[in-house]
Amino acid sequence: MRPRFLLVSFLAFFLLPSFVHADAASDLQTQINAHSAQITQLNADIAAYQKQLEALGAKKNTLQSTIGSLSLEAKQLASQIKVSQNKIASAALQIQQLTHSIGSKEATIATDQTAIAKALRLVAEDEAVSLLTKLIASDSLSQAWEAADEAAQFNRALADHIRDLKATKVALASNRDQVAATKNSLVSLSNELSGQKRSVDANTSAQKQLLTQTKNQETNYQKLIAEKKAAEKAFEQQLINLQSQLNLIVHPGSLPPVGSGLLAWPFPPAFMQDRCVRLKGALGNPYCITQYFGNTSFSTANPQIYKGKGHNAIDMGAPDGTQVVAALSGTVVATGNTDLSHSPSGQQCYSFGKWIMIKHNNGLSTMYAHLSQIDVSQGQSVTTGESIGLSGRSGYATGPHIHFGVYATEGTRIMDLGAHLGTTNGPCSRAVMPVATLDAYLNPLSYL
Repeated sequence: MRPRFLLVSFLAFFLLPSFVHADAASDLQTQINAHSAQITQLNADIAAYQKQLEALGAKKNTLQSTIGSLSLEAKQLASQIKVSQNKIASAALQIQQLTHSIGSKEATIATDQTAIAKALRLVAEDEAVSLLTKLIASDSLSQAWEAADEAAQFNRALADHIRDLKATKVALASNRDQVAATKNSLVSLSNELSGQKRSVDANTSAQKQLLTQTKNQETNYQKLIAEKKAAEKAFEQQLINLQSQLNLIVHPGSLPPVGSGLLAWPFPPAFMQDRCVRLKGALGNPYCITQYFGNTSFSTANPQIYKGKGHNAIDMGAPDGTQVVAALSGTVVATGNTDLSHSPSGQQCYSFGKWIMIKHNNGLSTMYAHLSQIDVSQGQSVTTGESIGLSGRSGYATGPHIHFGVYATEGTRIMDLGAHLGTTNGPCSRAVMPVATLDAYLNPLSYL
C-alpha cells in the first residue's frame, strides 16, 4: 500500500548511519583530561611554593632569605606559566571538539532537511488522492483503516523529525557560541601567559640587581638596607618641609564621601582573593597591606586626612612582577622614575622609584610606586582594572610591594624637586614626582 511505502521510505532515510568520528572525539577528550590532570598537579606545586614563601617571609630580612624568596617566586611563576600553557592547549582541543560536533550537527541537519523535503513531497503526492478514492480502492474496510493508521504514523514520525531538526539547530547555535567564548578565553589566557613571562623577567632582574649591589655578601646587604633607611628619612623631612610650603587649598566638599567604596584594589581580583586572603593570618588583614596610612592601623579610619605624621599611603606586598591595575578609570597625569635621579657625588634618590599617577573625574588622583615596569604613558586614558604596570622594589623598598596613595587632585602637583627646594646637590634634587599639600593626602582605605 502507498502509506506503508511512505512510512518505510521515510524511516529508511532517517535511520541512515551518521558519520560521527567517535574515535577522534574520544581521543580529543583523553588529551583534554591529561591537560586537566597536569593543571591539578601544577596548582598543588604552586600552593606548596606559596607555603614555603610564607615561612621565609616570617624570618629575619637577610640576603639569604631574600634570594630564597626570589628563587621560590621564580619556581612558582614557572609553574603558573605551565598552567597557562596547559589551559591554552586544553582550550584549543575543546575548539577542535566543538568543531567536530558542529560538523556532525550540520551533517545531521542537512540529512534531516533532505529527508523532510522528500517526505513532504510524498505527502503531497499521497494527498492528491482523496480519502474516498482510497476507501473505494481498498479490498476491505480493515485494509482501509490500516492505510489510514499508517498514514497517521507517517505524519507523527515526520512531526517528531521536524522537532528533532529544530533541537539540533539550537544545539548547533550553542556549540558555535561555545567556540566563540573559548576563543575569547584563549586570547585572555595568552595575555595572562605574556604577563607571567614579563613577571619572570622582573624577578630575574631583581635577583641580578641584588647580587650586583651586594656582591652576594650579607654585610653588604645589611649596609644597603641601612643606607636606604637613612636616605629615606632625610628625604621625608625635605618633602614635609616642601609640603608645608605649598599654597594649595583643598575643599573637603569637593571630595567623594568617605566609605563610598568607589576605588578597586590595585591588584587583579584573583590575586586579592587568592594570595592576600591566604596571608590574612600573617599580615592581620586579607588585603596584603604591610603598612597602613598614618602612624598605626588605627589610622585606617582616624583621621581621614594626613597631617605630616606617619605614612602618606598604604603599602601592599606582592612578588616582583605582579600585575598592577588602575583603581578607577581616569587619565594618566604623569609617570616617572626617581632612581634616575642622584646627587653629583652619586648618592641615589631612595624615594618612589618608578611611579604612575592617575587623575580621576571625582576630585581624586591615585598613585602607584616602587614598580618594576611602567606600561602606560602621560595623557593615556585607562579603565578600572586595566593593567598599568608591574610591582617591584624600585626606589626606597627593602622588599617587593607597591606604595598606593590617594590624593585630593586640587592639592597636588607634579614637581621638579630641585627647582622647588632650591638645590641641585641633594640625591633627589633632580627627581620629578607628585607632591601635595598636607591636607591633600587621603587615606586610601576611606575609598576602597
